[in-house]
Amino acid sequence: MSRIGKAPIAVPSKVKVELKNGAFAATGPKGTLSMPIHPDVEVKIEGETIHVSRNGDHRRLRSLHGMTRSILQSMVTGVSAGFEKSLEIQGIGYKANMQGGKLVMSLGFSHQVEYDKPKDVEIEVKEQRFITVRGIDLQRVGQVAAVIRGFKPPEPYKGTGIRYVGESVRRKEGKAGA
Repeated sequence: MSRIGKAPIAVPSKVKVELKNGAFAATGPKGTLSMPIHPDVEVKIEGETIHVSRNGDHRRLRSLHGMTRSILQSMVTGVSAGFEKSLEIQGIGYKANMQGGKLVMSLGFSHQVEYDKPKDVEIEVKEQRFITVRGIDLQRVGQVAAVIRGFKPPEPYKGTGIRYVGESVRRKEGKAGA
């Protein structure tokens, strides 16, 4: 049995979970998330815990088992505490600002880069070089942070660009001049 899949999910007291019509829903102080459950995976809600099991032992079912349990855990955590990714802009003249519902960044290009903020996440800019992405859906928070980082990934020679806070960039040596 899957080591990840067989672990029970603890439900905090402020979170309400329900399973109906083949869909799992979690509601908490931060919002509501729902997801359809694969027919070969069984989800049982027993008091303050959730148990996930599978109906067979095929390779695909084993992977669905662990993945379903991980997604349900992320949903419960998201509606109770939320998720956050922090990005840092490094480089002379590189900066970011929120203008209305857009993230506007100066990243050394001939033009400013604009990114429309999705409705299901919050974007906050501190000191023009720290960007924080918050939301209840782990996948959406990670995807939005990856898109923002993709505008100017850190480059290995000077180390400039957008990186996750705490990310280390392997630096390369430049040309050996004459």
